Amino acid sequence: MRDFRDIPRFRDVTDEEWNDWRWQLRNRLTTVEDLEDVLNLTDEERVELNRCFERFRMSVTPHYASLMDPDDTACPVRRQAVPTSFELVDRPEDLIDSTAEDYDSPSPRITHRYPDRVLFAATDMCSMYCRHCTRRRNVGTTERHATEKEIDDAITYLERSPEVRDVLISGGDPLTMSNDRLEAIIARVRAVPHVEIIRIGTRMPVVCPQRITPELCAMLERYHPLFLNTHFNTPKELTEASREACARLAGAGIPLGNQSVLLRGVNDCAHVMKELVQGLLRFRIRPYYIYQCDDETGIGHFRTSVSKGIEIMESLRGHTSGLAQPLYIIEAIGGGGKTPIMPQYLLSQAPDAVVIRNYEGIISVYREPDDYHDSQVPCEICASGEDARVGVAGLIGSDEVTLDHVTEKRLEKVRVRKERMADIHGHQEVRPFLEGRRPPAPAGEPSV
Repeated sequence: MRDFRDIPRFRDVTDEEWNDWRWQLRNRLTTVEDLEDVLNLTDEERVELNRCFERFRMSVTPHYASLMDPDDTACPVRRQAVPTSFELVDRPEDLIDSTAEDYDSPSPRITHRYPDRVLFAATDMCSMYCRHCTRRRNVGTTERHATEKEIDDAITYLERSPEVRDVLISGGDPLTMSNDRLEAIIARVRAVPHVEIIRIGTRMPVVCPQRITPELCAMLERYHPLFLNTHFNTPKELTEASREACARLAGAGIPLGNQSVLLRGVNDCAHVMKELVQGLLRFRIRPYYIYQCDDETGIGHFRTSVSKGIEIMESLRGHTSGLAQPLYIIEAIGGGGKTPIMPQYLLSQAPDAVVIRNYEGIISVYREPDDYHDSQVPCEICASGEDARVGVAGLIGSDEVTLDHVTEKRLEKVRVRKERMADIHGHQEVRPFLEGRRPPAPAGEPSV
């Protein structure tokens, strides 16, 4: 990390300005000319950037810009922030909204996919627009926070959904909002009687740690249980400013998790990922997920093979603390949700034993108890015969023999959730998602 005073663009900036998150947002780098003040661009790079700006937006905070190597285009920080012509390549497998967030949206800014939890996209704005963003169909196209009407409708949906106990406030980045505006949303979510947990998804501790002020932490502390997940992707992002920001959050009793994306040329190395997850623990952040990069338009150059992800997980299991081992996840296309992928440790299974192997390759046998038949827990739900588990879990102990009906059930689930808001948004037609929507092939030069 360079001292910001060594960068010509920021030479006259005071410490007070640099440490003001509002100043950071007002002075984001958004043009080729801005980048030329912090990077040594070639003529070819300037041409590439201008082409990219015809199709995608760029925004980089001064703090994050100070982490970029001015000469090395392979710098892992720079790769996440600065567009390249690879974003203009449309691949056959690319999709728009590959994870079907819009399909599972019963009301604007709400995605309800899993039974007991909901995503609330409170804003379309981020302080930095990551080049690997999977929500670029919405995020950054405008810099608009949720309107009062959208917030009212989102809260109405939560009130009409008694099964929801967990709400993730995300975006965009909700910490681009003022404390008062953010608190107004959090307070209304907390007031819904059946909502037990509030989570916030933000990259501010990484790209604009100045945002994590004592005032923000004091406000968040009033709404426990509240959790915060952030997004470090490379050890180079683990700066002293970020450590101080995370310490403030943890000091306010807020559990911190991290969601990395496996990115080609950024962290697709077992040693780099190990350094990252161990560094996160030193920052009091629990590594939570490693995501396989989605099949989203414009980001295919970041995708790695799944075998690389499994290799990385193999290098973590047993080789570092269990606390430092996240789940490796693929977001199934079409709204299938987060699917964990891991090395195979169960080698064989028989009625009386299982054969397993450990991280070293040592094979052992675990003997099953011969007197165990079924759960002996005195559970009222099991005893009533009203077990409502669905999907694969629902096959266990039921009369179902296949999951052929799963598409029909998913359609019905989406219909029911949209019907809750029919008096507000009207009746919405629901059809199978299939494989999502593919981006149109560009004719000639890319355009907006």
